[in-house]
Amino acid sequence: MREKTQQLDYLLIISVIGLCIISLLAVYSGSGQYEKSEPFYFVIRQLMWYGIGFAIMIAVAKFDYELLEKWALAFYIIGLFLLLLVHFFGIERNGAKRWVYLGLLEIQPSEFMKIFLVLYLAKVLSAAGEKQLSLKHNLKLMIQLVGYTMIPFLLILVQPDLGSALVIIGVAASLFIVSNVSTKIILLFSGAVASMVGFLVYLFQYQHEIFTKLLQPHQLSRIYGWINPNQYSSGYGYQLQQALMGIGSGQLTGNGFNQGIQVQNGKVPEAHTDFIFAVIGEEFGFVGTSILIFIYFLLIYRIIQISFRSNHLFGVYICIGITGLIGIQVFQNIGMTIGLTPITGLALPFVSYGGSALLTNFIALGLVLSVQLRSKNYMFSENIIQ
Repeated sequence: MREKTQQLDYLLIISVIGLCIISLLAVYSGSGQYEKSEPFYFVIRQLMWYGIGFAIMIAVAKFDYELLEKWALAFYIIGLFLLLLVHFFGIERNGAKRWVYLGLLEIQPSEFMKIFLVLYLAKVLSAAGEKQLSLKHNLKLMIQLVGYTMIPFLLILVQPDLGSALVIIGVAASLFIVSNVSTKIILLFSGAVASMVGFLVYLFQYQHEIFTKLLQPHQLSRIYGWINPNQYSSGYGYQLQQALMGIGSGQLTGNGFNQGIQVQNGKVPEAHTDFIFAVIGEEFGFVGTSILIFIYFLLIYRIIQISFRSNHLFGVYICIGITGLIGIQVFQNIGMTIGLTPITGLALPFVSYGGSALLTNFIALGLVLSVQLRSKNYMFSENIIQ
């Protein structure tokens, strides 16, 4: 049988270029309130990060991802070590200790831990194979997956960084769903998690004094601001209220590039980073935000397609894990901007200004492209996952 050679998935790359263009426009408009003397300061730096990111993505794509299966545990351990470094020697900003200084670079280990967790969980699941497991092996595998996930989750949660911690859970959940763990076990575990969430809601409504003892003051403030932004408009709910006003004023086609009243008057904090979706909503309206969401759907659709075509279980799980990685970040960032979820300070993938998060997402796509380039299509036969 003859095999067809693979070329780089240009539709995936075009999607990223589309996000890049949107990012540069929104970063320029959203950062004007911070650098009035140098209006292109953040745009130039973002463009530099994009250049570095594209180079890293292509380099990772050229690397054989199957070799990473042997190194997945080592990467996972390195990630945990870096998180411990943050805990003991990290740099504290705005009450959070999330960064560590390594020689010439200042990095945010939680971002890279997301990739390392994808690789390690993919290794564990691919080693388990695709055959139906017995009850004993189902429980053993589930306990392993939960354990490997909870260690980085807790280390990130205490920084505190709820946004990245939720991404860790999202990555693990996406892999659990497609794994060969019994559906009954997954539903049982999901039911337990849902019960815990329901119990917290009960405490919030009827046992508020107990509820306040379970969470830190800054976490409580975000919940109050999320549930009732109007009541706390001068404090906890200020960010959300201003973002909603901006997005609402954009209506169908927006107020025009660099013409957003809320953004340009500096009423939307972190407009070029965490709340960049508010910039797009106010200045480009429903049409602009719909185009952005469509590009994300296209990107995720292509990643899922690549996972279907992989000839190796490790590659399948890598793609699914990265689908969860990008999907949960998009959902959480847009959700917190429109009041659907609490504010967690999570960047919008490939759009928000920043270095560590942007490079992490480019590394993730590089892994997807590595899987795609090494997936062989055979004429007159079906692809066989090994």
